[in-house]
Parts: sequence; structure tokens; C-alpha cells
Amino acid sequence: MNVIDQIFTKYPFYGSRRIQWELGQNYKIYICRQYVQRLMRLMGIETIYPKKNTSQSNDLHTKYPYLLKNIIAGTANQIWGTDITYIKLEHGFAYLVAIIDWYSRYVIAWKLSPTLEMDFCLDNLQTALKAGQPAIHNSDQGSHFTSPRYTDILSEKEIQISMDGRGRCIDNIFTERLWRTVKYENVYLASYANFIEANTGLKIYFHFYNNLRPHSSLGNQTPAQVYFKDQLRIPATSLHQKVFEKIVEKN
Repeated sequence: MNVIDQIFTKYPFYGSRRIQWELGQNYKIYICRQYVQRLMRLMGIETIYPKKNTSQSNDLHTKYPYLLKNIIAGTANQIWGTDITYIKLEHGFAYLVAIIDWYSRYVIAWKLSPTLEMDFCLDNLQTALKAGQPAIHNSDQGSHFTSPRYTDILSEKEIQISMDGRGRCIDNIFTERLWRTVKYENVYLASYANFIEANTGLKIYFHFYNNLRPHSSLGNQTPAQVYFKDQLRIPATSLHQKVFEKIVEKN
């Protein structure tokens, strides 16, 4: 299941047939396709986007159109994107929500939860809005983001609401890329045992990601440098070193 998670995170368009081939070809794990399908159902994932009950729709909730076709963010706080992914622990799962600024790739706010109860998404949105306010907020059509409890907060602040087309992870590509980066640079290497360990490790990692990790797409600047520009004030820290120390210690 851990290997399937890694393959799927890298290739979200792979179905059970290609995942079965990848398992045998590159990992020497030889199992039948039906077993791959059963594990994928158990994990709650299918081709195109991870579901682990993170993107279940509610037919009673209003769905909003996708507003960002052919639009490229030109400034910070023009477009925010959000999504939920699952974090595999040694026993069970935790659920991670994040809000990312499309222009700078800066993670405005994130929150880890042991359950998929609604409140952790609301708390994350409120935390993000204390830091700034976007012109457009984009999400999938999952019940967390279509809930009036969530959309009312956006509407009250006159933030335009945009939602991906059903089953189109490409519409929220920056958040999908963030999940891949977080999992391959941190989660898979750290192999978190429990929720507390994961929450601590991700806190260190997101500081590193925002403030110390250069992005080639940003001209080798960090997300924080682009997001805050001349107002940037990052305190000296050795947190980036702790990321690697914890990984080495864990392994």
C-alpha cells in the first residue's frame, strides 16, 4: 500500500493495470491486478485523483463554476487553491489540508487532522484569512469546500469562488504538485509512526518549503521571497537542518 501510494502520487492518471505493471517492473512486487484493485479500494484511490473520502460530493451543496481557465496568476493573493490529501502513517491515516498562493507557491496555511471532520478545513481557512485575502478561491467539489459553512465565509468577504470540474485534478494543479512535493521530500522519507510525529515533522517541513527551499519556477527564489517581496523578514533558523536530521534519525 505504501508503494502504491508513492506510484499514484507520482502518476495520478495510472489505473490498476499500470500500477500492477509498475509494481512488478520497478519494485519486484508481483501481485495480480485484482489484488491491486482491492488495495486501491481499501485506500480509497482511483485514477485521476485521490479520494480516501477526501473529495466526496454532497448533492445538496451548491457547486460553483471553474473560473480559472487560461488565467495565470500575476500577483500574490490573486488566486488561492486548496485541497485535502491523506498522509499514510504506520497505522492508519491522517488528513492534510493546505491553502497555497498560486503566484508564489507560498503555503498560506495548513492543518493536519486525525479525522475528516469539517472543522479542520474551517480553522485552516480562518488562519489563512488572517494573513491575507485572495480575489479568487479555488477548490474541488468535495463536501468540505461546497459546504455553506465554508462558502459563506468566502462570500461574506466577497471572494470569488471557483471549483474544479468533477474529476479534473489538473484544474488545481499547483496544489496537486504541492502534495507530490510534500510526500516525496518528507512523508515517504520520514515514515511517520503517528499523528503527533507527523504534525511535528510537517511543521518543520512547511517552514523549510516556504522560507528556505528555492523553486526553479520562481527563478530559484523561495515562495516566501516572492509572496512577501520587499516586506520579507525571515528570522535566522536551523529548522531546515532539523528536517534532514529527523529523516536520518528515523531511518
